[in-house]
This record gives sequence, C-alpha cells and structure tokens, in this order.
Amino acid sequence: MAVGSAGSRMEGGCQCGRVRYVAVIEDDDAYLCHCRMCQRATGGVSIAFKNIPASSLEWLTEPDWYQSSPIARRPFCAACGTPLGFAFLRNVENVDVTVGSFDDPSRFRPVHHYAVESMHEAWIDTRDLPRMRSEQNEGVIKRWMDACGKTPD
Repeated sequence: MAVGSAGSRMEGGCQCGRVRYVAVIEDDDAYLCHCRMCQRATGGVSIAFKNIPASSLEWLTEPDWYQSSPIARRPFCAACGTPLGFAFLRNVENVDVTVGSFDDPSRFRPVHHYAVESMHEAWIDTRDLPRMRSEQNEGVIKRWMDACGKTPD
C-alpha cells in the first residue's frame, strides 16, 4: 500500500469485525453499479463502490473470496456475509471497495451510474418518500433493549 501517499488513510471492514482493511483515498468520488451480478451479490438494487488503485488497499485481515464470473472475484466475510468489493482476475490495477464497508462512508459522493441497462429507476430518486429514524421504531428499540440493554451505535 502507498503508505507515504498524500491521500487520507481510511479504515473499514465487515459487520462482525473479522475482516478489516486500510485504504489510501485520494478523492471523494464514488459510483453506483446496477449490473445484475452486483444486484445478486448484494441483494440490493445497486451497490455503491469506491474505485481505488489496488496498491492503495491493504487487508489487515484477509477476506474470503469467491469468483463471481469468469473475469472477476469478490471479497466478503464468510462469518457475517458482508460484501466488501470487486476485483478483476487479471491485470488488477484498480479495485472497488463497497462504500458502506468504510468505518465512515460519509465523505463519498456518487459521480456516475454504471450498468444502467439493469437500473431500477424507481429506486433512484427517493427524496419524497416518508422518512423514519431508527429510534422512532419502538418495536425495534424494545427488541434491542430486551436483548442487550442498549441500542446499536
């Protein structure tokens, strides 16, 4: 990894904490992939990725990998199922890291859509939908309190 790089060092990992990484990030640009393979791999209508040079990513704990197509493989955590990225099998100059797996993904901004032939337009502009905060869901709060006496961070 380019430790002496001018970029920001950011950490991330899976939900259970077994897989961790450090990445050197040069800018805030990210993108949304709508391809059918990403939809199936994540269970979502799209996935937010940060594309970085492979040399800017260091796995502190090696992830599990599965070959998702004849040309690519994906890192994930076998313990909790968190999808962590995407990488081509050959000539790997850059890798995609899932934006949501960064400890603080708030700095990233989408700058383009990819694989728009599979885009589900109804899920793109949701700004007019009603909104609810987690702490407003009394049933979920009660479940957390009964289970461990506190709500998640």
